[in-house]
Amino acid sequence: MSTNVPANLRRLPAVFTILIALTVGILAGSVLAGRVHAAEAPQAVNSSDAAPLHIPDPVHLGNGFSAIAKQVGPAVVNINTESTPHAVTGRRNKQDNGDNGDNGDQDQQGQQQNPQDLFRRFFGNPFGMNPFGGGNGSPDEPTRRALGSGFIVDPRGYIITNNHVVEGADKIYVKLASDPDGGPGDNGRPATVIGADKDTDIAVIKIDAKEPLPTIKLGNSDAADVGDWVLAIGSPFGLSQTVSAGIVSAKNRSIEGEDGRSTQFQRFIQTDAAINPGNSGGPLVNMAGEVIGMNTAIYTHTSGYEGVGFAMPSNTIVNVYNMLISPDHKVTRGSIGITFQAALPAAVSRVYKFDHGVLVNTVEPNGPAAAAGLQPGDIITSVDGKPVKDGDALVADIAPRRPGSKASIGYIRDGKPNTVSVTIADRAKLFAGLNGAEPDASSPDAASSGESKLGIKVHAIPMDLANKLGISGGVQVTEVRSGSFADDIALPTGVVITAINKQQVTDLKSYNEVVKALKSGQDVVLVIRDPRSKSSGSTYLGGTLP
Repeated sequence: MSTNVPANLRRLPAVFTILIALTVGILAGSVLAGRVHAAEAPQAVNSSDAAPLHIPDPVHLGNGFSAIAKQVGPAVVNINTESTPHAVTGRRNKQDNGDNGDNGDQDQQGQQQNPQDLFRRFFGNPFGMNPFGGGNGSPDEPTRRALGSGFIVDPRGYIITNNHVVEGADKIYVKLASDPDGGPGDNGRPATVIGADKDTDIAVIKIDAKEPLPTIKLGNSDAADVGDWVLAIGSPFGLSQTVSAGIVSAKNRSIEGEDGRSTQFQRFIQTDAAINPGNSGGPLVNMAGEVIGMNTAIYTHTSGYEGVGFAMPSNTIVNVYNMLISPDHKVTRGSIGITFQAALPAAVSRVYKFDHGVLVNTVEPNGPAAAAGLQPGDIITSVDGKPVKDGDALVADIAPRRPGSKASIGYIRDGKPNTVSVTIADRAKLFAGLNGAEPDASSPDAASSGESKLGIKVHAIPMDLANKLGISGGVQVTEVRSGSFADDIALPTGVVITAINKQQVTDLKSYNEVVKALKSGQDVVLVIRDPRSKSSGSTYLGGTLP
């Protein structure tokens, strides 16, 4: 007997046919079982006596957290940045082995990422002290993205955030809490960097505002006590307007970076409020709704939140902000021209008989301290009558002071107390002479121009190298960023740039002036000298600036 089986069913694999047969068998069994259960179905249960549930009227418990979140939330913004090196023409990408690793197709095409890609991006390179932001560091990544937070302090659109959130970015976008969520191409409002200070990891950016924007009030971080309630607000993992609560765990905390060193201008508020990637630059607020810190880093063994976060104190933020919005857009720090040992053994204080103060190691010749008569071995004990506990306290007091101002320095010499008036000097100019550097090298705005436009870091050429090459000046390349313009034109590290577009580069000042004037789409030619080359001539490298 012949059976008419559709041709397409006959071509199904044997396993699939078996599955179909099993399915048919199960269905048949279900039908038979259904008939049996239908015959034995119990009578319907009467639930007429069940009382229906009702949604109660809202009850506001009033713990204060929600009121603060509503108050400050509109002034907290989401920041996303893009850095787009030349993925096709980059020197390293020409050597690409074709292995995309775990970047994924969407990441390679610069499209919108899913949450898993975002998780990998922030946690792909874990280390102990984790400042958040930046791409995954792959030289094959055509578009590097970073997420962060910030807060508006001026209704005209001035925003404070972390420097590491915006450093090296080609494009910066800001989304306000009131901005609608758009499609993948809706990044937010374009922002520009007003100024940045690497020493404190603080940056000021600005967006155009047609109408006054909501702002947040800054408080006095010195008033915060250990144990005080605080809220951290930001955009962890891109989730905007996220609020977490905790307490102030410690104050004046010094932390170490990847190089194992800490900067003397970074003393943090420690908190256990949850801080995660994307929270960087967001505010840490007290129960009065005032910013007492800016969330900056966490301490972690897993690259995730473990209850130890750090925020830059608001008093430091205010001082740096005021300098960054000044006409110079740079931070000027005061100094009296001494050096000291950061950590002294207890035996030193016992032998020299002092329980607080700063033991002077060296005095910069022709500096303010030298002019006032201070000497190595003196113990500075006070500034303007206020006791100085240690070197950190001395720096914290002197650095914010304006160059040219006066300070009364109390010190001990040979066991006898003395007081002397010292004129504060510009720290960058005072100590620039130690390394033969130009004072103008201290401008963060100029330095960031070279890094963002050319993708390089430079320093003043050492005198012995200039003599070796037989040149009067130039700047030496210390670092070339992967995928940058400099990487595209195969600029090596260690070479000396002597001219850019026919303009002589004799020092850092002339270099900064030339780089600042460069525009996107412009042809740029660098004249370099390589100390490792046997040739005494110059080499010309050029390309079109992205």
